[in-house]
Amino acid sequence: MTSRLADVAQLRGAFVGGTSGAVSLAAHALGGGGMAPSQSAVVLLILACASVGAVVSSVDIRRSPALALVLMLAAGQAIGHTTLAIASDHQHGSVPSLPMLAAHIAAVGVCAAAIRGAERGYVVAASTVATLVAVLLRPWAPQPPSVTARTRYRAKVVLRQLLASGEGTRGPPAFV
Repeated sequence: MTSRLADVAQLRGAFVGGTSGAVSLAAHALGGGGMAPSQSAVVLLILACASVGAVVSSVDIRRSPALALVLMLAAGQAIGHTTLAIASDHQHGSVPSLPMLAAHIAAVGVCAAAIRGAERGYVVAASTVATLVAVLLRPWAPQPPSVTARTRYRAKVVLRQLLASGEGTRGPPAFV
């Protein structure tokens, strides 16, 4: 991958890992009646979502980025939700309820749109900054003037006086 594509992949991995953890934590809190998970469950969630983000940032998704992003977000949320369900005292049935499934699907759609927008915004901003830096930091060399000013001295007044003067030369004044 090129440098810019690698940067976008790292950005995508961080966003997928972060949103997977945030949505899993919010769904767990709402599904568990507002109870906060234990510290060990949160640590396991952070490790699981960091792993998901690292895997996502290493995957090349140039062929169908939207579909791959949706699948990665769904897998990240499933891993996060399962991690919290196993690590905490809150247990629900093996089949998620319809409202929980609808909330996860909606979160996947919203997060996918936000991440794709952030990727596009990053590419535009990075291109603009790279162009500005290239323009501002290029070595300055003075440009030679395009039009050279030629100066000629023509004594028009002297020529006119010589042509208008008489034929003889004027001598010194005569003493009387």
